[in-house]
This record gives sequence, C-alpha cells and structure tokens, in this order.
Amino acid sequence: MQIVKAQTPEDIELAREAILQFRPNVDPLTLVAQVQQMMRDESFELVHILTEDGKKAAAFTGFRTIHHLMTGKIIYIDDLFTLPEYRGHGYAGALLDYVHNQAKERGIENVHLDSGYALHPAHRLYLSKGYVMACHHLARKTQA
Repeated sequence: MQIVKAQTPEDIELAREAILQFRPNVDPLTLVAQVQQMMRDESFELVHILTEDGKKAAAFTGFRTIHHLMTGKIIYIDDLFTLPEYRGHGYAGALLDYVHNQAKERGIENVHLDSGYALHPAHRLYLSKGYVMACHHLARKTQA
C-alpha cells in the first residue's frame, strides 16, 4: 500500500471519484481548482492510497495545520473516506497513521477531526487509534 501526497492537478484528479462520493456538495467542474486553491491558501493537504491498477484513489484524507487559541497548533482532518468496495483493507487506518506521523514530524501534539453521529464503524477506528470524543460540534447557516 503506497500513500501518495497530491501535488499536481493529475494527482487531485485521481481522488475525484472518492471525493465526490464523500462530498457530493462539491462542484465536479471546479473540484481540482478548489483543491488547488485550498492547498495554496489554507495549508490543505490531500493524500490518497491508489487502487492496485493505479487508476484512482481507493481512499483519501484531506487535512490542514491550523492554530486556535483553544487548542494551539493542531492538524485538523477535514476528510477521511474509503470507497465502499475497498473498505476492510486498512486504508483509513493507514491514512490516520500517516497524519499522526506528519504531526509528530512537525512538532504538533494534537490531531482533531469531526465525525457524523451515525458513522459507528469510523468511530470504532478513531477510538482504536486513541481519539476521544472531546466535544460536540455545532453549526448554523447564516442565510435561510
């Protein structure tokens, strides 16, 4: 299993199917440009594990380094997803381990993420990797 950090539009394109399946709100026409802008302006990193034939990402994670008064400097995982047909191969765990190693190399002590209430298999993985349910994340739309 090889973990690849996306650096080019072609690298981002390899994760297209997984990203759009996980984040259907993303506009397919601007996906690559959006990820490139996030990489350039927001320290976003996209990392994926390719299928055996190398034609697409079987799993991906997107994360960034951020600094809050509450937490100090952290790595925040925006996304972690494995295409359904590739689940059970340890890809999500390997991507989490990658992010944890990046944090250690950068001298960052904490990694944070949010997870939907009903994603119980994901919660089992996070708890097995040492995560704790530290808070509730609340959100509000500013326009109706």
